Amino acid sequence: MSTPSHPDQFTTDWLERALQAGPGTLRGFSAKAVGTGQMSLSFRLTLDWKNGEGPASIIAKCPSRDAGTRAIAAALRAYALELGWYRDLAPKIGVACPACLHLEANADETEFALLLQDLAPAQQGDQLAGASITQIEAALTQAARLHAPYWNDPRLFEIGWLQPSASTGAMLRQMTPALYTQFRDRYKERLAPDILELCDAFVARAGAYFDLQPAAPTVQHRDFRIDNILFAPSGGAYIVDWQTLGPGPGASDVAYLLGTSIADAATRAREEERLVRSYADQLRALGANADAEQIWREYRLYAFSGVLMAIIASTTVERTERGDEMFAVMTERPARQAMHLESLSLL
Repeated sequence: MSTPSHPDQFTTDWLERALQAGPGTLRGFSAKAVGTGQMSLSFRLTLDWKNGEGPASIIAKCPSRDAGTRAIAAALRAYALELGWYRDLAPKIGVACPACLHLEANADETEFALLLQDLAPAQQGDQLAGASITQIEAALTQAARLHAPYWNDPRLFEIGWLQPSASTGAMLRQMTPALYTQFRDRYKERLAPDILELCDAFVARAGAYFDLQPAAPTVQHRDFRIDNILFAPSGGAYIVDWQTLGPGPGASDVAYLLGTSIADAATRAREEERLVRSYADQLRALGANADAEQIWREYRLYAFSGVLMAIIASTTVERTERGDEMFAVMTERPARQAMHLESLSLL
């Protein structure tokens, strides 16, 4: 049987098997799109059980139906990385994220169905509105939990599916100048001249950025921003969307979070040193041999991570009105961060 990869392909029989419920216990289900993901699709399935045999609702994550987006996802191994996270790493790493209820994929992992715990009433962060400092603090607690277990640990490079291919790295390096040309043309009226000037200078030095080697590599989320974080009413945070996973510097996730998610530049500038110190303290409390000064230096270096993600993602995923504004915001906020931190001087 082929893997069902969209709710319109799901059946009650398949869901019963996937959720390990008895035959005939699921009377029916409905699906409603949720979230704002652009590389894949997410749906909330409301389940009608005869006698409460299973959860009232779950989240189903499925591949995009846009051919271009799927091609990019395959080239970047986005789907394979997220499936690998839930299959192999999430059970070992103490990050708050949805529990995986079922994972099914075809041989090359381009068709898949990922059934996850529904964390409602937790709410997705809003990238456009920005995050509160309380939300940032909750997210940094999860960043430390993600990064600490494999901090500068050789076992990191024994996880075969996690390693980026040489061709992927070469492709990103080669594509970035051309993608930036498209990006600049699209956003030249939206972004301020000094933002574009910084982007010009960064792209001119992108080779040096791609050549950077982390002082203490670890498991890195690589898209650690509030659109990919669910905030519970109790104040906790859950991390979702693991399609950009890879080995890298933990400080990059931290810089990306603060740079893209704190809307007010003055607030970010005032709070960031304290927040980065807190992250380093939490790493050490979890057993990582973390050097706070090195983390701060890498935090400054990787202020460009948000700018680079905006350039690449905005020009390679399906275009939407909200997406255009989101990527503009994801450029200007970390660009202001990089200016404040004098990040270009470190390249």
